[in-house]
Amino acid sequence: MVRASQLLHPQREPAVPRAAATVLLLRDGGTGLEVLMTRRSATASFAPGAYVFPGGVIDPGDAQAHAAAVRRPTQSDERLTQAIAAIRESFEELGVLLARHADGRPVHPDELAGLDRHAPLLPQCRERGLVLAADEVFLLAEWITDRDLPRRFDVPFLVARMPAGQLPVADEAEQFEPVWVRPADALERHHAGQFFMVFPTIRTLERLRAHANVDAVLAACASEQPLWTSCPRAGFVQGAEARFMEHEMQFGELALVCPDGQLLHHLDWRTDAAVPLLKNVTRVTAPNPGVMTGPGTNGYLVGDPDTGYIAIDPGPDEPEHQQRIWRAAGGDIRLIVCTHSHPDHSPGARPLQALCRTPPPIYGLPSAPTARAASEFTPDRVLGDGEVLAVSGGGRQHSLRAIHTPGHAANHVCLVLLEDGLLFSGDHVLNGSTTVVDPPDGDMSAYLDSLERLIAACDAFGIEFILPAHGHVLGHARRAIETLRNHRLQREAKVIAAMRQRPNGTLDDWVELAYTDVPPRMWPVARRSLLAHVQRIEALQLVG
Repeated sequence: MVRASQLLHPQREPAVPRAAATVLLLRDGGTGLEVLMTRRSATASFAPGAYVFPGGVIDPGDAQAHAAAVRRPTQSDERLTQAIAAIRESFEELGVLLARHADGRPVHPDELAGLDRHAPLLPQCRERGLVLAADEVFLLAEWITDRDLPRRFDVPFLVARMPAGQLPVADEAEQFEPVWVRPADALERHHAGQFFMVFPTIRTLERLRAHANVDAVLAACASEQPLWTSCPRAGFVQGAEARFMEHEMQFGELALVCPDGQLLHHLDWRTDAAVPLLKNVTRVTAPNPGVMTGPGTNGYLVGDPDTGYIAIDPGPDEPEHQQRIWRAAGGDIRLIVCTHSHPDHSPGARPLQALCRTPPPIYGLPSAPTARAASEFTPDRVLGDGEVLAVSGGGRQHSLRAIHTPGHAANHVCLVLLEDGLLFSGDHVLNGSTTVVDPPDGDMSAYLDSLERLIAACDAFGIEFILPAHGHVLGHARRAIETLRNHRLQREAKVIAAMRQRPNGTLDDWVELAYTDVPPRMWPVARRSLLAHVQRIEALQLVG
């Protein structure tokens, strides 16, 4: 866990979320699935003027109304309470009632017209022999309002089929202009500036548009588990506020830099200035963006003015880049470490060393004979597996433990910042893409074995975040590595299938079968990792 003393921003306690419930009323329209939405009042305290789904805060009485509702055998008490709240809110806001008679008969329009939306719902239902149809309300997702907002809600997004014969009528107090809309159309109108929606609504519609009809949505929700759960995080992109879900590339960095949801971090890539991530960790990105490097190669400084600094991956030989690293460290670089010898990582080590008044030693593993000429590298000191490098001063210490991780390169090393549970992954784990494993210096079996070592390291050292050489910080470190491992094994299965389908094929034949999810323009790059897969498959005799 990151030491609180190393956080950039003062800790604060986010507002406590209130329990609420929202329901997406669905129908099959003439051109596909449609959802009922309404516009909130322009004076509403939450999301004024936004188009939303009906819903609101869960009342204490909702939990006491279980006897007035029909439930599924698999529907928990908590989900039943949420369904009752959603039914009540849709009735109060839109006059839509999810209920039926005890014998299964639907609510007649005359009965519905006789109900008072401003009076308690349950007594009126009892008088007419109606029960709430909570068994027809299913859980789609769970949203928790972002940590930076002053009013927060813990909201299940529920789904139900619109009762036949009922027409929505807004209460003209909280909700206005009920409209049936296809998810894709709502998103298109929003992007055109004609249909304002808040982040959870947008992301829900993006996923809902993949379903063809109501039956498909309800079938997807049959497990009683949310299809996703999210508490988004916010930062700035090009000066504008932007929000991200857990699976998106920027989320982990926001969790590291602003764990309590402070809306302070800028996510734009800077190659002209160092970017602090913690008090003891600074990122300096090289000005070498491209297909293989993404926004550029990340170097890192670990330390503080009292301890001096360890420089990780000084990057390509770019004098201005090395100057930026040196200035960000105040000239006090005690050690230089290269995760591996590729030309966007290690050539800057000697020029950076030469800038320092007391030349720091350069650590790493020497390049293997299999390395290409541009990747030749000889450190001052060979970094042993498990060796710990540290800087200390002012009562603080920052310690990096080396883990040998061959695979992407034969001399690849990852580093664990022991005091804060951070993994500097070099090119072994990236954010936004998978690394290339390029024989002969790259080896797929070694790469997969190294991933297993990193998974074990996450458990041993409490690693929560990964700081890669390309891309933003990754959160949920163990899960991210497991996902990468599973992706590689799934790719291997595709390669095996391609080799069996075309037993006399070439790499070019197999790449178009095994990499159908990759744009053809990237196949020449994919072909390099494909070769690594083929070599592993043949060595293990996985194709009979």
